[in-house]
Amino acid sequence: MATQLALVRGDITRMHVDAIVNAANSSLLGGGGVDGAIHRTGGPAILEECVKIRNIQGGCATGEAVITTGGKLPARYVIHTVGPVWQGGDKGERDLLSNCYRNTLTLALEHGITTIAFPNISTGIYRYPKEEAAAVAIETVRKFIAAHPDRIATISFVCFDEENYGLYKKQLSYAI
Repeated sequence: MATQLALVRGDITRMHVDAIVNAANSSLLGGGGVDGAIHRTGGPAILEECVKIRNIQGGCATGEAVITTGGKLPARYVIHTVGPVWQGGDKGERDLLSNCYRNTLTLALEHGITTIAFPNISTGIYRYPKEEAAAVAIETVRKFIAAHPDRIATISFVCFDEENYGLYKKQLSYAI
């Protein structure tokens, strides 16, 4: 089974996959954008587990990932990862963003997840340049797949807006 990469234009909270990824903030207490939508749609069970994680480890560091229930979402799990805030590109942002994808996929393997959907991490209020963020996401995911062949069936990139969808479509077509 070769891992399939999929590109979806839509709402990540409607994805029927084992896990969706939340572009969370370090507090894990919900916020705006994707984070807020996931918490609103998934219900209080997600926040309850996030609070338990906070009580144990004090939140989630940039580039790291934690897992909770999917609550009322179609996905069984939510993997929360904290992307970097863009500070001009010379503060390790690329490595931190790459870590988000790598650590999320590692956590997915540890939990037997075979279908997963990613949003556009850090491209909203964290202002990471969208074209570069797409390149980092695709490159990191492809390297992970090469290092862990046949472990994950489908990895979807879910773009809520047309701009990100177009950037991913262009970069994925170049990468095939």
